[in-house]
Amino acid sequence: MEKLKQHFENGHLTLFLTGHIDSANSIRTEELVDQVITQFMPASLSIDCSELKYISSAGLRILLRLRHRFPDLRLDNVSSEIYEILDMTGFTELLNVNKAYRHISIEGCEVIGSGANGKVYRIDPDTIVKVYDDANALPDITRERELARKAFIAGIPTAIPYDVVRVGDGYGSVFELLNARSFASLLIEDPSRRPELVRLSVDLLNRIHGTRLTPDELPGMKEKVLGWAEYLRPYLPEPETARLIELVENVPEHPYMLHGDFHFKNIMLQGREVLLIDMDTLSMGHPVFELGNLYAAYLGYSELEPEKTQVFYGFSHKTAEDLLSDTLDLYLADMPADIRQKAFDQAKLISCIRVMRRTIRRHGMDDPKARALITVNKQHISDLLSRLDRLDF
Repeated sequence: MEKLKQHFENGHLTLFLTGHIDSANSIRTEELVDQVITQFMPASLSIDCSELKYISSAGLRILLRLRHRFPDLRLDNVSSEIYEILDMTGFTELLNVNKAYRHISIEGCEVIGSGANGKVYRIDPDTIVKVYDDANALPDITRERELARKAFIAGIPTAIPYDVVRVGDGYGSVFELLNARSFASLLIEDPSRRPELVRLSVDLLNRIHGTRLTPDELPGMKEKVLGWAEYLRPYLPEPETARLIELVENVPEHPYMLHGDFHFKNIMLQGREVLLIDMDTLSMGHPVFELGNLYAAYLGYSELEPEKTQVFYGFSHKTAEDLLSDTLDLYLADMPADIRQKAFDQAKLISCIRVMRRTIRRHGMDDPKARALITVNKQHISDLLSRLDRLDF
C-alpha cells in the first residue's frame, strides 16, 4: 500500500484501507497512517473498510494502537469476512464496527405483515424481510433481534433474523420462513378455516401469556399505556384524564409476556408449526393490554374507514369484527358471561387510548378524517369511563 486515500471534514478524518494488511506491509501501512494523521491532526477518526480484503494480527495491532489515540475509533463498511476476524479476536467489543450490508429490492414483493415500525415483505418462497420505516433503524434492528431471541429461548415459536440488508435508503432484517403463510392469507383462501385458525391463534396467545418473566426482563406495557393516556391530557376533560390514568395505574402488575401487535398478519403457518413474527413490540404485563391492542388492530384504526381493513388484511371489515369476537370469546371462554362482556369494553378502552393518541401524533387536528376519528374515540372514552370501574379481569 503505497498511497492512502483519505477524507477530512469538520475535524473528522476518514482513512480508506485497501487490499491485504499483514506482516509484510503492516509497517509501511502504519507509516502512511501516521503521516496522514500528522498532516490533518483530526479530532476524530474512522476507517472505511469497504476495499479491505484481509487483515492479519499485525494489522489488528495497528487498529489497537489507533484506538489508544482515538478512543471513539469507528470501522465502517466492514465485509463479512473481515467482521468474522474482528469478532473472533474480540475487536467488535473494543471498537465501533459497522458491517457492510448487501442491497435488496422489494419492488413487486407481497406485503405479508405490518407493525408499529415497518412492513414485512416476502422476497422469495423461503425468505421474508422486515423493512423499517426509520432510515436510521440499526438500533431498532438490534433491539428487535434481542427481543426475538428472548422469546425463542422462552419457548415462543418465532423466527430470528439472520441478516441485515439495505433496502433503498433504509434497513431491513431478513428471516428464513420456508413456505410459511400468514393466517390472513390462509383465511382469504379458505374462509371456512376461520374456527381452526382462531383456535390456533388463541393457543399461541395463551402460550405467550403463560410465559413468566423476571422483573424488568421486557419493557412494561402498563408504563407505555400510561404514557398514551398522559399524552391525551390536553384533548380530554381533566376529570376523564385523571380517571383514565387511575384505571390504568390500578391494573395489577403481571410478570408475563405480551406480543403487543397480535393479529392475523403477524401469525404464520409453516408446515404444521404456528410462528409469530414482528417482535419489536414484545413486552410484559396484564393481558388486557394485549386485548386492547388486538381490538385496535382489527377495528379501532379502521372504525370510520372500513375499507382500510380490506387494504391491509385482504379481508372485509365484517370479517375483522368476527375475528375479534371469536378470538375474545375463545380466549375468555372460562369466564362468566358478564366478565367476558366487560373485558370487551376494557379492551375497547385501551384501543381508544392508542388509536386517539396515534392519530393525533401522525395527523394532528387539521385533517378532517383524522379529526373525525379523534372525536369518535373521545366519545367512546367518555362512554366507557362511565361504566367501567376497573381494567383488569
